[in-house]
Amino acid sequence: MTSANFNPPSASDRLRYAFDNLMSKGTPALIGLLALGTVSFIVFWAGAVSILGVLPDDMRETSLIERMWYGLMRTLDAGTMGGDAGSWAFLVANLGVTLGGVFIVSALIGILNTGLEAKLDGLRKGRSKVIEDDHTVVLGWGPAVFTIIEELSIANENKKDACIVILSEADKVVMEEEIRERISDLRTTRVVCRSGSVTDILDLAMVSVQTSRSILVIAPDHGDPDVHVIKTLLALIHAPDRRKEPYHIVAELRHEKNLGIARMVGKSEASIIAAGDLISRITVQTCRQSGLSLVHTELLDFGGDEIYFSRPDAVAGLTFGEALNRYPTSSLIGLATTDGPVVLPDLARKIDISDRLIAISADDDTVVASKNIDVIDESAIVAPVRAKALPERTLILGANERLLSIVNGLDSYAAKGSEVVVVAAADDQDLVTSLTATLKNQSLHCHKADVTDRKVLDSLSVGAFDHLIVLSDNELTAEMSDSRVLMTLLHLREIGEKLGKDLAIVSDMRDVRNRRLAEVTDADDFIVSDRLVSLMMCQVAENKQLFPVLSDLFDPEGAEIYLKPASDYVRLRIGMSFATVVEAARRRGEIAIGYRKASLARDASASYGVRTNPPKAERVSFDLDDKVVVVAES
Repeated sequence: MTSANFNPPSASDRLRYAFDNLMSKGTPALIGLLALGTVSFIVFWAGAVSILGVLPDDMRETSLIERMWYGLMRTLDAGTMGGDAGSWAFLVANLGVTLGGVFIVSALIGILNTGLEAKLDGLRKGRSKVIEDDHTVVLGWGPAVFTIIEELSIANENKKDACIVILSEADKVVMEEEIRERISDLRTTRVVCRSGSVTDILDLAMVSVQTSRSILVIAPDHGDPDVHVIKTLLALIHAPDRRKEPYHIVAELRHEKNLGIARMVGKSEASIIAAGDLISRITVQTCRQSGLSLVHTELLDFGGDEIYFSRPDAVAGLTFGEALNRYPTSSLIGLATTDGPVVLPDLARKIDISDRLIAISADDDTVVASKNIDVIDESAIVAPVRAKALPERTLILGANERLLSIVNGLDSYAAKGSEVVVVAAADDQDLVTSLTATLKNQSLHCHKADVTDRKVLDSLSVGAFDHLIVLSDNELTAEMSDSRVLMTLLHLREIGEKLGKDLAIVSDMRDVRNRRLAEVTDADDFIVSDRLVSLMMCQVAENKQLFPVLSDLFDPEGAEIYLKPASDYVRLRIGMSFATVVEAARRRGEIAIGYRKASLARDASASYGVRTNPPKAERVSFDLDDKVVVVAES
């Protein structure tokens, strides 16, 4: 229905609307409009001087095209005006075309300048499409990114032109500057940053996920991180124009409760790492056996030996236990069978030619068997002695979302009559209520107090506890949280010095750069949670087959890595080959993969005393506090 007061748009209104639409189309449209105006202006000038007959004698025989060319040159170069000759009418016409040229050239310069600025601004915002192939895409931004870039650059050293593409809502320039500040050597790897939403299908297309080799999804530090990750998986896997081939996605979740949904969305294309549960298990195990997180780091980073798969041609037909000492520079830890990978298989199981060996080695081509077996020193091997488990007391200082899992994990290892005490700034009576009915082996007590207060720590009699755990506060920034952990550790160190006792302390830190500062506190171990999760993501991104292997190693239900007293396996203070240690562990149904020297526990240059995958022929001797690193079920 047409209103009585409605006035239809006039011709001028329509013309102005069309002009506005044309102007909104950007630099190409403006240049085209200016070119059209310039041509019209030159044609008008050439026609006017021809019709009026004001041309000088030397131009009377020229064609209209030549006169237009003359006008165009004068339009573009006003400096030629001083040498003009002819009638006053012609000179005035030339003045007009020169003034018009000044306007045209000025407008052209302004348009080009504006267009160039807009283009540079667009590049700065990181909105241009990435044209890469066989690259790694990292979705998200946070402290974990720097570890991922460092590790992938090491893994890509054998590639001439590797590329990592990062997409996040952070500013492109800020991301690039932070990477330059934190990482000095990218080796052969290029890093390309783009700004956009990781849950937007169009933005994901901007970083060429269709041609990527692997995709890493990082959980953000704000909002609901797991919801964000799951939405990203939906955008990747269920995009209408996605590629037919399956993606290789590695995603980080913060809470195990969301693992089922994430697996349902990701299906077989996504390897989901439950970061909170992983770090909780490592924290529990490490507080009971100092140095375990160092062993995990040694296995997960690309700086030393890693886990590889290899054909068993040379040992097919032997039992797995017989094959352990057949590899002089590698440590076998499992078999990949038709039913899937198994860490610590039955040592009496015969190796089939169709199996694949799972080994710790310097590279995939160093998993080589030898016909010669290193001499086993039988006199150095001791008979196993099973010690009775005694009740333990554990003190947890601080609280975060992993506290519940840590307390439950401690209960699965502790002997009957054990006790755990939690001291945190928040009141956790709800935790006591929820756990009291489920804890089987230990009692739980919670106290509300500031763990950085020296008076509070003095009142706790920390020297009476077998294990101390200092947790970070994830409600604070990483720097502030680590600062509070550092203050608590310094107080504990002073208390330990006054008591004349080495306190068994494990601390949870969020920034790897703060570890060096915290080393002065003489804590037994530092679990840098973001780093361990990032290392595992990188390993799986490079080799999808590793995900079930690492999951088995970190799963408390199966085989795990333990640091056990060397005196349980061999005689102390005598020299022997490491092959002897491997044999001693084999007789207990375990696999020895390294050792830790207590005398080097504070020496960063010596990997804090941890030695993984030593050559079987290497001569070793152990003191009372040294440990053997084994893969075992308990």
